[in-house]
Amino acid sequence: MSDRKRKTRDPGGGGVSRRDFLTTAGLGTVGLAAASEAASAAAEIVTTAEVAAGELVPARLHVNGFEHRLLVEARWSLAYILREKLGITGTKMGCDRGECGSCTVLLDGTPRYACMTLVLEAEGRQITTLEGLLVGEELGEVQQAFLANDAFQCGYCTPGQIMAVEGLLRANPDPSMDEIRVGVSGNLCRCGAYVNIFKAARQASLLKHDRGGGA
Repeated sequence: MSDRKRKTRDPGGGGVSRRDFLTTAGLGTVGLAAASEAASAAAEIVTTAEVAAGELVPARLHVNGFEHRLLVEARWSLAYILREKLGITGTKMGCDRGECGSCTVLLDGTPRYACMTLVLEAEGRQITTLEGLLVGEELGEVQQAFLANDAFQCGYCTPGQIMAVEGLLRANPDPSMDEIRVGVSGNLCRCGAYVNIFKAARQASLLKHDRGGGA
């Protein structure tokens, strides 16, 4: 028995037996697994708390020159907020997946699909919708040009088309016809009124120029 015991000890003497080592290692593994499991559980609790379904957070939106303070869910889109919470219905919902462009608005002057923009992404930025292009009670230049050139049929895509042209002209006041085509290429017109839409964009450019380029 003593010989067998000696074989399991470190030849240098005073070492740890193989049995002791395996026992200690086993306990360490169990402890590590328990600690890891506890950490995972804690992380899961924190994550769940951060993205709890239905949780409302405060948001401050600047829309057409007015400030709106409201409670929102982080998953809500800007299009949903504009239409369903603020009653600004000029922004139309079409595909709801960033393909048709009917929900186009301007964020700091740049066209964006409102259906693909989370409301919290727009917080603190200047949001402009179709309604925001009015000059008092008068139509803005792009709106006037669309009306004068009969640049619509059913009219459902028209708000998004107008906002795309408005954004284009703010970035490029005097676009060529090719640049206009590219500028509205993200907006679909199922009625096929593209020729008149292009004409309207060109006329809007001239109108803006005559009025001093005001956006």
